[in-house]
Amino acid sequence: MKKTIITILILFIAIQFIRIEKTNPPFEEKTALNAPENVKAILKRSCYDCHSNETKWPWYSNIAPLSWSIASHVKDARAAFNFSNYENIKTDIKIKRLKRAVQTVNNSMMPLSSYLWFHKDAKLTKNEKKILSDWFQKELNRLKL
Repeated sequence: MKKTIITILILFIAIQFIRIEKTNPPFEEKTALNAPENVKAILKRSCYDCHSNETKWPWYSNIAPLSWSIASHVKDARAAFNFSNYENIKTDIKIKRLKRAVQTVNNSMMPLSSYLWFHKDAKLTKNEKKILSDWFQKELNRLKL
């Protein structure tokens, strides 16, 4: 039993040397999402840590293997919908992403429950879901014209 605990401890320490890339790619305001301030405030609080180039990397993003999961989530989220690069997204893709955003917000699929464990303030209220859903829908209507 003692050897097992020591082995696990050594492995845990060893994996700390496998570092993740915690970067925030540069972005220009002209390519970032331009939305009403109330919409932006909600998105910044609940979505931007994963879905933008403005990720705030918390202290626990330095602890493996949790750091690997966080880095993977951010990478996947930025690929799915990056608000820092909103104006550069092709219209047909943007339409698909906005439709998906309406679904995920209305069905409480976002923010992820694992994100909410550490970010209680990111939980969307019923009113905030409506604000986001309405704006996403308004943006969809604008793009379809």
